Amino acid sequence: MPTAPHVEAHFRSSESVRDVVIGMADGLTVPFALAAGLSAVAASRVIVVAGLAEIAAGSIAMGLGGYLAARSDAEHYASERAREEMEIVERPNDERHEVLEILDSYGLNPQQSGLILNAFESNHKVWVDWMMRFELGLEEPDPGRALKSALTIAGAYIAGGLIPLSPYMVASSAVTALQFSVIATIVALAIFGYVKGRFTGAHPLRSSVQTTLIGGLAAGAAYSIAKLFS
Repeated sequence: MPTAPHVEAHFRSSESVRDVVIGMADGLTVPFALAAGLSAVAASRVIVVAGLAEIAAGSIAMGLGGYLAARSDAEHYASERAREEMEIVERPNDERHEVLEILDSYGLNPQQSGLILNAFESNHKVWVDWMMRFELGLEEPDPGRALKSALTIAGAYIAGGLIPLSPYMVASSAVTALQFSVIATIVALAIFGYVKGRFTGAHPLRSSVQTTLIGGLAAGAAYSIAKLFS
């Protein structure tokens, strides 16, 4: 009787989720604080214009930051790989010793380690790949990671920023809009935290509560500062 293939359902999009979390969290809190701080001194129309300007500037800045961070990771990986390739050619004895030390830490005996080392010496690319992973703890970045990160963070920031700002687009009173903005932001944080938990494997309800509390505290602190100087 044929057996069903074993499929491991590991989550493999942690970087994308991290980008969404960064963009959405800032998008929910910063525009909320700006709009809330202006509610005491400006009309809804002015708040909307200021909020949209902040969302545009914030999404560009956040996206650029994500792009530069991803590019930096890629450049660091390329630099370390080039150094590892050079050391395997110019200092092979040192690299052999490092391989044996790493394999020993995993409990392999000298005979077993020797077989693996012989295989590495016949294929330098595999040797370098292995050293990058097990000596340096580095994984090769996705070539398109920088652009994806920039777009993901910027898009998440825009989506998050429009949530607390949307009540000001429909309510004529800034005070009324602020009340709905608070509710919308709290609900959005709770839903966002729940979905994040489902994707990352964390307990969804616990993730929802944590995200709501942390995001709520951040938004509250930002609002208090804005209110203090408004």
